[in-house]
Amino acid sequence: MIGDEMKKDIEFLKKHTLQPKWWKITKIFILLGSLIVIYSIFGIIKTIIWFSIILALATIVHLIYRVNTNTYTKTWMDFKVVEIDGKRTYGRIGFLYYTLVAFIFLIATIVVVLVK
Repeated sequence: MIGDEMKKDIEFLKKHTLQPKWWKITKIFILLGSLIVIYSIFGIIKTIIWFSIILALATIVHLIYRVNTNTYTKTWMDFKVVEIDGKRTYGRIGFLYYTLVAFIFLIATIVVVLVK
């Protein structure tokens, strides 16, 4: 059951048009660069803590969007679903999502700085 739901999410994430392809790739480099910087400054333990916080909070945001869009089938907040000729299309993800991503990075970084 959970495996089937994860497969649905992975398929959706592979083919969605919510973000341009160049941004999907850029996000990976931003994350890797951030990991390198955090590791260089704070070491492996705080890097693991930082990444764990990012992963946990991003999962929560993902699940909130997933639930409120009824598994990506209806519009919610900045997630826009339009049906054209019986086929679902998606508008670009908006300001709320990117604000949440920035906030997640900020929270994780503040926690790592404050942890002794």
